[in-house]
Amino acid sequence: MTKITFNKLVRDKIPEIIKTSGKIAHVRILDETEYKHALRNKLLEEVNEFIKDDTVEELADITEVLLAILKQRNLSLDEFEKKRIEKKEEIGAFEKKLWLIETE
Repeated sequence: MTKITFNKLVRDKIPEIIKTSGKIAHVRILDETEYKHALRNKLLEEVNEFIKDDTVEELADITEVLLAILKQRNLSLDEFEKKRIEKKEEIGAFEKKLWLIETE
């Protein structure tokens, strides 16, 4: 059997899916420091996949990672949304499609 090395954070059901395909998944549970680092790497991975593929599925993956980061930091979605709204009220959103060329 051919071994493929991944060394990355995966969704919770991936080992089961691998097993049902007739393969063996070797996994371990990350400690909190490793998990925090892995989530950041996963966020970059998912953002890069969105840039490449530009699909709703990739946006959903980014959102799932963001929700995991919030949970890992003990922040609620309400707290996150409150902060997002505060920033939007203070400095705006991206609705006007403004491209800053330069300042003098």
